[in-house]
Amino acid sequence: MEQLGFFAKQPTSCVFTGHRDLEEDFSARKLKKAIKNFLEKGVRIFYNGFALGFDTEALKILLSFKKKYPDIKLIACIPCPTQYKYFNEKEKKVYRALLAQADEKVLVSEEYTKGCMLKRNRYMADRADCMITYCKKDKGGTVYTVKYFQKINPCGEIIFL
Repeated sequence: MEQLGFFAKQPTSCVFTGHRDLEEDFSARKLKKAIKNFLEKGVRIFYNGFALGFDTEALKILLSFKKKYPDIKLIACIPCPTQYKYFNEKEKKVYRALLAQADEKVLVSEEYTKGCMLKRNRYMADRADCMITYCKKDKGGTVYTVKYFQKINPCGEIIFL
């Protein structure tokens, strides 16, 4: 198969996308297993939108792997400078602490616009080889991002939690 050009590309980068509200079926253990799966395959670049809910949980778990995998590169993809505007004080504190641990910060839009969140999601999906998602709804930013990723990267592996 390799001779015919069908050998699959080894993934090196991953995007996280998921809902702000985590349902009872959400499992941090499954998320940790999914992250470990991609780390063992050689994925070291991780794109995260730094939203509340799934993104935050993924960040905490990913950063817990930094000791074993010090070459992990966390890229914070911020949709606009005021992303945290409606976070409560505790959420803002967690946001700042996690953002401080990012290896790179990308500001996708200079100001809030109606489409800046989707622009951020496309930015991340455009750069990733694989995805970890918590997608339980049939509309909204998460399902849009999953479908967009599938369209631009039909061979990209997706782990649905």
